[in-house]
Amino acid sequence: MKLIRSLLCLFFIVIGALAHAAEFKVLVVMSYEEDNPWVREIREGIEGVLHPSSEISYFYMSTKTNRTGGPDKAAQAHALFQSLQPHGVITADDDAQSMFVVPYLKDKTQTPIMFNGVNATAQKYGFPNSHISGTLERAHVRESLAFIKQIISPLQNACFLTADVPAGHALHDQVVSEKASYPATVAAFHIVKNNQQIESLGKTLNAACDVLFVDSLEGISDRDSKPQTNGEVLHVLRRIYGKPIVAGNRYQVEQGAWAAVVKTGQEQGELSADMLLQAMRGKPVNNLPVTRNTRGQRIINVTALEEHAVVPKPTVLRGALLVKQQP
Repeated sequence: MKLIRSLLCLFFIVIGALAHAAEFKVLVVMSYEEDNPWVREIREGIEGVLHPSSEISYFYMSTKTNRTGGPDKAAQAHALFQSLQPHGVITADDDAQSMFVVPYLKDKTQTPIMFNGVNATAQKYGFPNSHISGTLERAHVRESLAFIKQIISPLQNACFLTADVPAGHALHDQVVSEKASYPATVAAFHIVKNNQQIESLGKTLNAACDVLFVDSLEGISDRDSKPQTNGEVLHVLRRIYGKPIVAGNRYQVEQGAWAAVVKTGQEQGELSADMLLQAMRGKPVNNLPVTRNTRGQRIINVTALEEHAVVPKPTVLRGALLVKQQP
């Protein structure tokens, strides 16, 4: 009798485990490091959609801190793909597309792949095709410039600064295509590699730029050629530039930019995960067109405004997220 009861318990345990087993295996390949704030946002968005239907495996190519090691990481990601044989793949940001998807997976498998965080055009990578689609990432530049003008007026000339990385060049292309609609004149766009270049721009930025829009700063190197974090680069910028700084992401406002209408990694993750789930459940990828982010959140760094004795009108604060600057 004890044996029968034991077997019945084991039977129900197995049945229960099967009932709660994930429906799909999904591989997520991130271009950047696991602790990168943008990566954490994307992961949150993905998991909000795919749990509990999917067992998710993550791989990080770490190209912000070691771009030259990207191709080797991509090869490792491919080996993991072959080992896991996932039902679907999500790839985040441009390096994962150029280094991993295009050379290893595009047109070489029928596994559905959804990208997110792509700053370039989808056509640059040959997307979409029969098994690849996803969502593009676009900064809310026009909206951010309009927002900072509500806080500090008048602002006539806007400058831009990014790292010399694919996302930075893509932002340049976006600004060129949109600048006629901006509420400020685009005075200059600076793509830099190191702190020395930033510091050499100090007088020029202060003389020519009423506001500075920054994005994709990670990886700009210090004087010892060490790649810096976004916060470290912003610290340098705030030291040499005394006027308003706006940015593309929430963590950049928390680390020193004054304000922004931010894009979110959560939206990128949610959109790509929802598309992948539809594909894994049988919807043809051809029926899932490439999309782009649309949601924006107004954010104000109250610490930065207090430091510069700026007091926004109550109407500007209404509906905005107020954050204090990180130490």
